[in-house]
Amino acid sequence: MKLDRRRARPIKSLVVKQSVSIKGRHNSVSLEGAFWNALKEVAVAQNITAAALVSKIDSERERKAANLSSAIRVYVVEYYRFTALPLSDRDDG
Repeated sequence: MKLDRRRARPIKSLVVKQSVSIKGRHNSVSLEGAFWNALKEVAVAQNITAAALVSKIDSERERKAANLSSAIRVYVVEYYRFTALPLSDRDDG
């Protein structure tokens, strides 16, 4: 178990497993609660459901490079990194 060096106490990493349906198949995805919350926020910002966003991420990921949980984490981080940039620094294309 990792310790937070500043506080000398265990870091909580609560992984939540949820079932998602992609193309009619049920998949089990394990993510930390913060990533599930962020995924839902991104979906709202894109005017789609969380399930639709997971399907989109699944269709865009490189199969050999990442499992679905990792692909979701990367997508969420990249989304927030992009939105944190000043408008003049964004490359939309």
